[in-house]
Amino acid sequence: MRNDHAREDDTNPTDETAIRDLLQRLGEAWGRGDADAYASLFTEDADYVIFDGTHLKGRQEIADTHRPLFERFMKGSRLVTESSSMRFLSPDVALIHSRGAVLRKRRKRPSRRRLSTQTLVAIREENGWRFAAFQNTRYRPFARTLLGRLLVLAGLAPHGE
Repeated sequence: MRNDHAREDDTNPTDETAIRDLLQRLGEAWGRGDADAYASLFTEDADYVIFDGTHLKGRQEIADTHRPLFERFMKGSRLVTESSSMRFLSPDVALIHSRGAVLRKRRKRPSRRRLSTQTLVAIREENGWRFAAFQNTRYRPFARTLLGRLLVLAGLAPHGE
């Protein structure tokens, strides 16, 4: 019986490279402002949760939601990634965690308020890897808030990142 959690030796370097390429293409499509190319990297029935909790369902809704962003508010922006990790849950499913931000036009570094943690699930389809799920959460560690710092100092909360 196979363990539900893939072992390190189950990781196929070719698949890891393919998924890293998928992530790179995601950033490139964003940078071009191409909503259709961006959405094409997701499965037809993908789940996509934006930082504010809005849940998009499917490739078409992902494209339709991003199109006005790329044409107006996020025009000229690009995605930057500070770090990422990948774990294969099975030979056909990978879990990716990354931290990054949308870098607005003419900015060199993202502001701390724009940092987010993303969780993605990539699955192997007939024609290669695609993202089946995406969750974007603004990075707001409790220990960095005023209340969090006070509780840490008082020894009532763990020191966070």
